[in-house]
Amino acid sequence: MSTIIFGGGCFWCIEAVFRRLKGVTGVMSGYAGGDRPEPSYETVSRGNSGHAEVVRVEFDPAQITLDQLLAVFFTMHDPTTMNRQGGDVGEQYRSVIFYTDEVQKPAIEAYKQKLEKDGVFDAPIVTAVEKAPEFYPAEDYHQSYYENNPQNPYCAAIISPKLGKLRKEFSHLLRD
Repeated sequence: MSTIIFGGGCFWCIEAVFRRLKGVTGVMSGYAGGDRPEPSYETVSRGNSGHAEVVRVEFDPAQITLDQLLAVFFTMHDPTTMNRQGGDVGEQYRSVIFYTDEVQKPAIEAYKQKLEKDGVFDAPIVTAVEKAPEFYPAEDYHQSYYENNPQNPYCAAIISPKLGKLRKEFSHLLRD
């Protein structure tokens, strides 16, 4: 098994996406990249802890590759906007990938460079690539948020369309 940590806006959105992929064995919402120990949602949402809302993804590389995870990540959020995803604004919503082993870093950088070279986006990719710091799990009520609250207005307006895009563009990677 391998682990990688993604930040791309609200963790509810990213978690809902990665939960649906074959070969992903675990997804947990949390916080990483800040300077305060034991952050809470209240601390992180104020935007002064340095932490990003992230998801820790555990996966089986024999079933889903790092490149496939990266393709999903870069498609399901805007990696060209600094510290913002839609209405979510602040460094806690930054685009970041925290690698957990030294093999992942060059693969991530190469993937980003290919996206840039191919002109996939109209603006430069601002996604940071950093060594994984300590990961702090988010509070229980944030875990599996979409599954537990699909009728929440945010979920219906923001997450459901992302899942539709996921089904359209990555049906081959989805669980049965």
